[in-house]
Amino acid sequence: MLLAELVATSAAVAATRSRKAKVAALAELLGRVEPEELEVVVSYLGGALRQRRTGLGWRGVSELPGSADEPSLTVLEVHDAFEAMSRLSGAGSQLARKEAVADLFGRATAAEQAWLRAIVTGNVRQGALDAVTQEAVALVADVPLASVRRAAMLAGSTVAAAAAAFEGEEALAAIGLEVGRPILPMLASSAPDVAAAMAGLSPGGATEVAIDAKLDGIRIQVHRDGDEVLVVTRSLDDITGRLPEVVEVARSLPAERFVLDGEALALTDDGRPMAFQDTASRTAQDTGVAVTPHFFDLLHVDGRDLLDSPGHERLAALDALVPEPHRVRRLVTADAEAADAFAAETVAAGHEGVVLKDLSAPYAAGRRGSAWVKVKPRHTLDLVVLAVEWGSGRREGWLSTIHLGARDESSETGFVMLGKTLKDHYEPGWTMVGKTFKGMSDEMLKWQTERFLELEIQRKDHVVYVQPSQVVEIAFDGVQRSSRYEGGAALRFARVIRYRDDKSADQADTITTVLSYL
Repeated sequence: MLLAELVATSAAVAATRSRKAKVAALAELLGRVEPEELEVVVSYLGGALRQRRTGLGWRGVSELPGSADEPSLTVLEVHDAFEAMSRLSGAGSQLARKEAVADLFGRATAAEQAWLRAIVTGNVRQGALDAVTQEAVALVADVPLASVRRAAMLAGSTVAAAAAAFEGEEALAAIGLEVGRPILPMLASSAPDVAAAMAGLSPGGATEVAIDAKLDGIRIQVHRDGDEVLVVTRSLDDITGRLPEVVEVARSLPAERFVLDGEALALTDDGRPMAFQDTASRTAQDTGVAVTPHFFDLLHVDGRDLLDSPGHERLAALDALVPEPHRVRRLVTADAEAADAFAAETVAAGHEGVVLKDLSAPYAAGRRGSAWVKVKPRHTLDLVVLAVEWGSGRREGWLSTIHLGARDESSETGFVMLGKTLKDHYEPGWTMVGKTFKGMSDEMLKWQTERFLELEIQRKDHVVYVQPSQVVEIAFDGVQRSSRYEGGAALRFARVIRYRDDKSADQADTITTVLSYL
């Protein structure tokens, strides 16, 4: 299959708001895919390369050779080219990678170059990438969508689910929880306060609810098979070698095979949580700061799969396996006042908030549903940095004030702007909702100056416009209507909590979520 066919389909999908039309376009393309091309095409339609790392970033594809007049590249040739780049290392690798980019992009048409640049930088925007691709796979393979989605969650990728789907429903059903193969974690929705969360999970106080402390650490999934232990992050990156203390705890537990869900957290001597940056930096390198695992769910133990078991059964098994010092603090109650008091105690102890859980619900891997509801004592959003302004006074020489963007998948043009004259500076698909320079330590200012210069696209006066890929968690007091921003809303008293390297830009909050606070 020619890359041009895939690029044309991606453009058609991006041009329509109709989910049905998106699925139909993707299905038409998938119907023409050869078996050996399937995994590459599905990955590309989902907006991702098959290689986790290629050594390329925005700078590596910012200067490109002239484009080809006619399409000739096939999807497999593109895959092979990126695979070769991913293997480059050592002396001379930078030059070799630059030459490989020039060769690949020089064979691409202008439309193909734009798409290749987008997929390298994680900026393919065609709307609901993975979810819509799964629907198209189910349609073409003539299998239930629910089966495709479940297989994707358990296999950790749509690509693996698609390969099984084209073999038939039995192959999909054969994909189950496998110790040693990470699965997508279950996620929580949000509620403004404990009372609202309790009202949704236990109307009238008729049903007991589990309330977990929400720790401000790194989400970890721990697999043990005998002496083999695997520790992965929320995004399924392997960090086993960086957390030997977690491995030690896993090996100490009285079971040979299990899968645990939890958080790794750095603590002070008196047991209070350290700053998130201390935990995050510890998972990147050995800083001398120890982290402690705290688990809140058990998905498998010694041959017994618990994914579909109700929450109360999973928690009973968790309590039997994991000693209390390594379990997340929990209260089970139907009393809203007791739940609120527990939440207050948790926040006073230095934690983020609480997560309320339906004790009858199974573990919904990869989904953000109503069975888990998180409550934080402050409003927060995960936004993306669109641009940064150079500081003045004490902050002179550092990139300081950040421009905050929310995802806008409904926008026809996708362009966002501070003023209409700046629409060509921001990247497509984002709506600006404010600026802030608050909450930044000197260490953070130094880090973000280096980070955003790496992501620089262009400059205008004192503003550096950047690739929209860095997620930042922002606290705010409210949202007000604003004619200054195209989205019609601006954050009040926005301040930085932390940068989220564990989240990609496509996981940032949408303008619809921002507007819901009005």
